[in-house]
Amino acid sequence: MTGALKPPSAFAITPHKVSLCILVQIYASPSQISVPFPFSSVSQHNRLGVYLLALTKSCDDILEPKLDQIITQLREIGGLLDHWLTDHLTSRLSSLSSPDDLFNFFNDMRGIVGGPDSGVMDDDQVILDPNSNLGMFLRRCVLAFNLLTFEGICHLLTNIGIYCKEAMSSCSSYELRRLDDSGNDLESLSEYENMDLNLVFKKINEEMEARKRATEQVSFHLHLPKELSTLVEDIEVFADPKSEHNDKGRESSPYASSGDLLRDFDPNGGVFLRTNWQIQGYLTEQADAIEKHGSSFTLNAFELTLRQLQKLAPELHRVHFLRYLNSLYHDDYFSALENLHRYFDYSAGIEGFDFVPPTGCNSFGRYEIALLCLGMMHFHFGHPKQALEVLTEAVRVSQQHSNDTCLAYTLAAISNLLSEIGFSTTSGILGLPFSPMTSVGTSLSVQQQLFVLLKGSLKRAESLKLKQLVAANHLSMAKFDLTHVQRPLLSFGPKASMKLRTCPISVCKELRLGYHLISEFCCEGSTMTTDGAFSTAWLKNLQKPMGSLVLSQDNSSRNNSNPFLFCTQPSSIPGSVLQLVGSSYLHRATAWEIYGSAPLARVNALVYATCFTDASSSSDAALVYVKLIQHLAVFKGYKEAFAALKIAEEKFLCVSKSRILILKLQLLHERALHRGHLKLAQQVCDELGVLASSVTAVDMDLKTEASLRHARTLLAAKQFSQAAAVAHSLFCMCYEFNLQVESASVLLLLAEIHMKSGNAVVGLPYALASLSYCQSFNLDLLRASATLTLAELWLSLGSNHTKTALSLLHGAFPIILGHGGLELCGRAYITEAKCYLSDPNFSVSDNPEVVLDPLRQASDELQALEYHELAAEAFYLMAIIFDKLGLLEKREEAAASFKNHIMALENSQNVEDPLLSV
Repeated sequence: MTGALKPPSAFAITPHKVSLCILVQIYASPSQISVPFPFSSVSQHNRLGVYLLALTKSCDDILEPKLDQIITQLREIGGLLDHWLTDHLTSRLSSLSSPDDLFNFFNDMRGIVGGPDSGVMDDDQVILDPNSNLGMFLRRCVLAFNLLTFEGICHLLTNIGIYCKEAMSSCSSYELRRLDDSGNDLESLSEYENMDLNLVFKKINEEMEARKRATEQVSFHLHLPKELSTLVEDIEVFADPKSEHNDKGRESSPYASSGDLLRDFDPNGGVFLRTNWQIQGYLTEQADAIEKHGSSFTLNAFELTLRQLQKLAPELHRVHFLRYLNSLYHDDYFSALENLHRYFDYSAGIEGFDFVPPTGCNSFGRYEIALLCLGMMHFHFGHPKQALEVLTEAVRVSQQHSNDTCLAYTLAAISNLLSEIGFSTTSGILGLPFSPMTSVGTSLSVQQQLFVLLKGSLKRAESLKLKQLVAANHLSMAKFDLTHVQRPLLSFGPKASMKLRTCPISVCKELRLGYHLISEFCCEGSTMTTDGAFSTAWLKNLQKPMGSLVLSQDNSSRNNSNPFLFCTQPSSIPGSVLQLVGSSYLHRATAWEIYGSAPLARVNALVYATCFTDASSSSDAALVYVKLIQHLAVFKGYKEAFAALKIAEEKFLCVSKSRILILKLQLLHERALHRGHLKLAQQVCDELGVLASSVTAVDMDLKTEASLRHARTLLAAKQFSQAAAVAHSLFCMCYEFNLQVESASVLLLLAEIHMKSGNAVVGLPYALASLSYCQSFNLDLLRASATLTLAELWLSLGSNHTKTALSLLHGAFPIILGHGGLELCGRAYITEAKCYLSDPNFSVSDNPEVVLDPLRQASDELQALEYHELAAEAFYLMAIIFDKLGLLEKREEAAASFKNHIMALENSQNVEDPLLSV
């Protein structure tokens, strides 16, 4: 919710901008034609132009760069002209030793920009278009200089001298000789002391002496006329002692430049803020980084930068909003709430948001936006009831103020809240006056309310042409269609016949409509934000090894020799657009997982991991890693899964309730059950239960996962009555909160519990009910698993039902063998062999391979999965078959393997897993 940026409201002429003007003069000298001197090729000339353009738009810091940074960057882009460019820049700055020099310099700048008759010139003459980015920059510099008072010009001369002296301390001896002349800048002002303006110069000298003596306070001046300055004016900066900042300020952050955090205020030099446009762009980039990296974003380091910015520009209230985001993603509730209140108290919500103020809106700010942010904060911290109450109030206020844009975003937020949080009812909250539910005129279920909200939000977003919100709503509609059967809203009147099933075609349609955003992103969003991010990324690439190859060399063969050079170039597509497009692939992967197509789920996850992880949030990136690691565990075994998990743990911060930590516990529990480590399995279940929030309706997925695994652990321990009680309680919870897909899995577990307890007849209704759920929600793989369980139940009823079981099994084989994992395939192979062996009409001696082939495949897959119990059963059946065939040696081999798996089960009861160090 960083929003679009407002136009810059302040522009001051500073030593850094004077340096840029000198470089622009080199780039576009009006007296030259063709390729200007000293450039030897068009590519050299263009590189300097791109560099200057990036400098005027980059948003990588709040303070202007020092001269030594400019010299370092010129080394990267200058190539053979490195020494000439730096020498010309420093000597030209040193030559500006009087006000007359500055007047002449800026008078020359006017000739660089083409005037009204600039169209009449030589074809290859270099003249800047006055409406181009560099032309506008020069015009603003000339205007800012013309508006300076004489005192301001003298201040500028003083700051240029300090600007050059600061670079001398970090330059080599060769460069130091070229910068020696800059030391005379301050002395050159003495010739003006005999003028009638002695009082003015006395003040300037007093200011210079105060800078040298300052240890507690530094005066900061932008020297902007009142007509141009509305952001920063006459600001006092209190500098802390260097001994305090040199150590404490050196906390590194991969997301914020170290120069932003470690730059202390030099008592002998000036500190200048960048333009309002660049500062807003910097804050926008940092807000995106906070939302992207979450709790892994460095808290204290960025707080130092915000504190520094607040001292320099107390009128910039958006600093409070950045503090709110920083506290929000570090789970600091009280700090987040305090900074959110400060932001809206000071700025009234009008700084940093792209909501267009509606006609007739009150002048006291936007209360509805404050409510929207507060509701989202409660949602983030797991306070669903408070979030729903606040968001409902935001709907009412938005309607009162006719703020349709805020209303559309609020409806989308309520829809997201209802879909993520398990509400059994919303009576007493939704359905109040001004609520979107009022027009329906009847009592609706939570699912029906969610459907109405999604449709209403999508319609409003389309009418307001909010492209990104439209795409997000399409993804939400796809998620709703994936897990909900659409029913008529009215409970009376004639009803058209309809199938009570989900519609995969609707899901694919909504995902495709959301994906089309990438072709329309240019119609919405801030061009300033996009240009600033692109320029910042371009300058950062100068520090990379590849950057020098791309930007500094004229040898095209060297450029073409590196196949990865294209990857170093920044993308001009906004990050929010890339996140939405990537989310469509994540939703596709989830949809194919639910529908049961493992290959398609894996392909979409790989596309996301390959193309969108750089722009995605850390949560989404962790989710795609979870999907890929789960695929490895199901289809390759735990060895490869834990190897990939180790890589994921290094990449993502393993904090409480992180996806990677939950995945680790899931893998540990599954492997413990397969190995027979029941105590370890129960310990992991307890860990999962602790991670879930104690608040009702929050973390429903995690609570369901913990209860389901607890029931499976009790089943493995042969505590059938307790396992059935836990499963029954879980099904009631799923039914109350309308978790339909989870209900199918719980019903299947109940059927398995009754089958293993010897009550196959009791388990049949549960298996059939699970099949009904699977058909309604198109859960093909789960349906195949339920069919396999149903076949096992029929087989448990006696040999008379062998053909029925075998017919069911063969009908499910295409899905199981094509999309099932190692465990499911192993179970299917064993069940097939048991069906043949139970058939009185089947002779092992006539057709032994019919049963031996599936048992061999089952043993191989189950051993890779370390599933001792089922592997032992497979070897036991093989030993019986070899005994009937008279193959004693093979019988002994199978019996030995059976014995090894049984001993592994017995010895693993008290073994602790070393990986459970969480």
